[in-house]
Amino acid sequence: MSLSVGDAAPDFTLPASGGRTVSLEGLKGSPFVLYFYPKADTPGCTKEACAFQEALPQLGKLGVTVIGVSKDRMKPIETFAEKYGLTFPLASDEDTSVAQAYGAWVEKSMYGRKYMGLERSTFLVNAEGKIAAIWPKVKIDGHAAEVGKAVSAL
Repeated sequence: MSLSVGDAAPDFTLPASGGRTVSLEGLKGSPFVLYFYPKADTPGCTKEACAFQEALPQLGKLGVTVIGVSKDRMKPIETFAEKYGLTFPLASDEDTSVAQAYGAWVEKSMYGRKYMGLERSTFLVNAEGKIAAIWPKVKIDGHAAEVGKAVSAL
């Protein structure tokens, strides 16, 4: 399933770091950023998470919640969050159902071998629960700032 700007955000409820639960229902009425990352505590994912952490004060002023999603179990996610002081929720989508609903679970290829994996992608959802912006195949450098600009335009 591929989402487009203006589509309703697919429903989700996931366990998240700090003993939290994140859900579409719980975020109703507030805009949020949902970003998918391949694996906790890997160099690219760490850089991306730290960039979002740095952008939190600016995004928070705009009333936006940031949620990171990977298929990691909660234990490595909690360790990752603690190690880097990540205060926003990092959610566990072990069965990849949420990633699939958002179109972030894709066929990848490395050294000629094909496999399924999480594509680094970000979704901005507005207060009405509609997709306001999509960033597929995210390049980490400058991404959090780009998301911040789109949030400002909401």
